[in-house]
Amino acid sequence: MSFDTFDYLVIAGYVALLVLVAVIAKRRGQNSLDDYFAGGKNLPWWLVGISMVATTFAADTPLAITGLVAEYGIAGNWFWWSWMFSGVIAVFIYARLWKRAGVLTDVEFLELRYGGKPASFLRGFRALYFAFPFNCVIMGWVTVGMAKILAVLTGADQWLIITILYALIAAYIALSGLWGVVVTDFVQFFIAMIGTIALAYFSVDHVGGLAELKTQLTTTLDFDVFSFNPFANPEIPIATALVWVGMAWWATWNPGAEPGGGGYVAQRMFSAKDERHAVGGTLLFNITMYAIRPWPWILVALVSLVVFPDLTDKEAGYPMMMKEVLPAGWFGLMIVAFLSAFVSTISTQLNWGSSYVINDFYKRFVKKTDQFDSEASAQKHYVLVSRLTTIAMAGIAILVSYFFDSVKGGWQFIQALSAGIGGVLILRWFWPRINAWSEISAMVASGIGAVATTIMGLGYAEGIIATTVVSTTTWLAVTFLTKPESNETLTRYFARVRPMGKGWQPYSEGKLSHDQLKPALINIAMSITVILFFLYGMGELFFGDSIAGAFFLGGGGYLGWRLVRKI
Repeated sequence: MSFDTFDYLVIAGYVALLVLVAVIAKRRGQNSLDDYFAGGKNLPWWLVGISMVATTFAADTPLAITGLVAEYGIAGNWFWWSWMFSGVIAVFIYARLWKRAGVLTDVEFLELRYGGKPASFLRGFRALYFAFPFNCVIMGWVTVGMAKILAVLTGADQWLIITILYALIAAYIALSGLWGVVVTDFVQFFIAMIGTIALAYFSVDHVGGLAELKTQLTTTLDFDVFSFNPFANPEIPIATALVWVGMAWWATWNPGAEPGGGGYVAQRMFSAKDERHAVGGTLLFNITMYAIRPWPWILVALVSLVVFPDLTDKEAGYPMMMKEVLPAGWFGLMIVAFLSAFVSTISTQLNWGSSYVINDFYKRFVKKTDQFDSEASAQKHYVLVSRLTTIAMAGIAILVSYFFDSVKGGWQFIQALSAGIGGVLILRWFWPRINAWSEISAMVASGIGAVATTIMGLGYAEGIIATTVVSTTTWLAVTFLTKPESNETLTRYFARVRPMGKGWQPYSEGKLSHDQLKPALINIAMSITVILFFLYGMGELFFGDSIAGAFFLGGGGYLGWRLVRKI
């Protein structure tokens, strides 16, 4: 398949959209950091939720899923499906708390939750730690995914094209800020969904339909590629399955599913109109991300195993299917879908990473507000530096990209580097005894543990388990060996955030939180059930019993309707 005139017109139309949004955003005004990094904190739930989904709809994701399915079958998706647990917990426990905190970033929150010099150090250290090593690694693996796509589809020098794309994206985000990101996210999500569904349809049709696809895979593979159970799959070691389902979602830091609901998900919560819009947007994100998006990718991955059985780089099977089956026009739309996904993710990462550098390091420690003649001049300066930081961070991300050769490898690297910090990120909302040193020691121990387990040659699962044990033991010991936060700090924190739990009674001044744990847990259980019913129901509809598929889809739809009515 080669580019047709209509394909070029579709791509040109998308680029024109980006230019239009950037111009509107610039005229709309970016007069403060709240405008630039939080869209003025007045966004509706549907825009917040779709923006979150579009950001995680990265160019790398379908490639990683293709690789997982090729290696482990459908059950391999539990590598990321398990993140739904931390995702839905964020909806019903953390979303309201983040919105009440009234901060611009989740790193700024640290000096609300903790006090004194340790809190200040933690804020500055975490800002730079997550803005560069973590954030640039994420952009690195996303770029690797896009580079593979460009290499397959164009045959051109993909890194030259990537450099040009980064330059355009950085300029776009420097002008538009978060408002421009979420507006284009909304359009990009639907472009990407239409493109991936179309590719799944053409791919399945290419091999003669779903029944024929099932027959060919059943007869050619030596394991059950259709199984959902990671523990029953001989291709998946038991330790790996246990880490996927029982540990990674709470122990490690995963972009878009952070324990405690941080990162760019928290950034979107801050940008919502109010608590209800923050909850609604985050729920929309999780249902769409885990229940609706996966199957078009999985179907293409399964077809690629039939069409390209001897492919060395299994992740490349996805873009090769694009080239194999898409007709003119649809090919251009799919290119735009991947461009959309790439732009959406990179623009968010650049904006989010820059927010840490400027709000939590530069503004806090380098050039404070009181050094300016007025608040207006200070905000103007910070917005300008934010734009310059965005451009610089894009350059660093391109360099980091050269160190990765697979998307899955990037995902695993981030989990290894963050193993063990999840516990403290969750418990700081409920346990007043946790202090700034708890978080500092958790990050340091997890980083050392990741390096040590790599040197020791431990595998993915064994490394995650060992690092989590060491990191958790370390931060718990440090918590009890250091002083607790002062009553003044904890009272101030409770007055602003009002977290649930009886442990906060000594600091509540008689005003306990209205949030209740039991209803939240019921909603969490319902959300997980909805997602699993949709995932399994679609699988049954495609490859199993259509009656069972209809039952699960109907049950998921009913529970989802009941859930939405509660918000």
